[in-house]
Amino acid sequence: MKNLEYLDSVKKQFEYYKQLGDKTFEQIGDEQLFYVYNSDSNSIAIIVQHLWGNMMSRWTDFLTTDGEKEWRQRDAEFEEVVNTREELLKKWNEGWNCLFNTLNSLTEEDFSKTIYIRNQGHSVMEAINRQLAHYPYHVGQIVFLGKMLSNNNWKSLSIPKNASKQYNAEKFSQEKHKAHFTDEYLKKKDSTRICADVLWQ
Repeated sequence: MKNLEYLDSVKKQFEYYKQLGDKTFEQIGDEQLFYVYNSDSNSIAIIVQHLWGNMMSRWTDFLTTDGEKEWRQRDAEFEEVVNTREELLKKWNEGWNCLFNTLNSLTEEDFSKTIYIRNQGHSVMEAINRQLAHYPYHVGQIVFLGKMLSNNNWKSLSIPKNASKQYNAEKFSQEKHKAHFTDEYLKKKDSTRICADVLWQ
């Protein structure tokens, strides 16, 4: 049961970091998705390509094949292949869907299995944690670039500047309770989705 509680927690964290990327894409123009600072840097589009390649490789047949697939072209992920916002979002969502479909299929018994990545054995939990460390690293790069390119029009994705005192006061005014730190952010996302569905009916 503890493994399934862990799984529920990591799914919420992955969803939270996907949401940070989604909200960054919403705040910048098409041209900014492909901005490259210098030849040693990556654009947001290239970072998305890399995440997509990693996700498709790691989470396809997660329990039965090596996480580094023979068909993966890792070096090509760092070349300009994606050319439009639509192509970028397609890869972004395809990668995350592959991840969530796999996580949703895992059972308690699966946690006793060994996962290989480049022939290195991992427990299921270790393999998940490896990606839970990797993806936020790149999502942070996406958010940083988005904030830099938004030309002072950036809407904070966490606690806004000079709002920590108010935020803490609100939190500490509540009784101690068990909750996941992502709940308030994911609930806002669900509420927005419901409102949008109502408007389009």
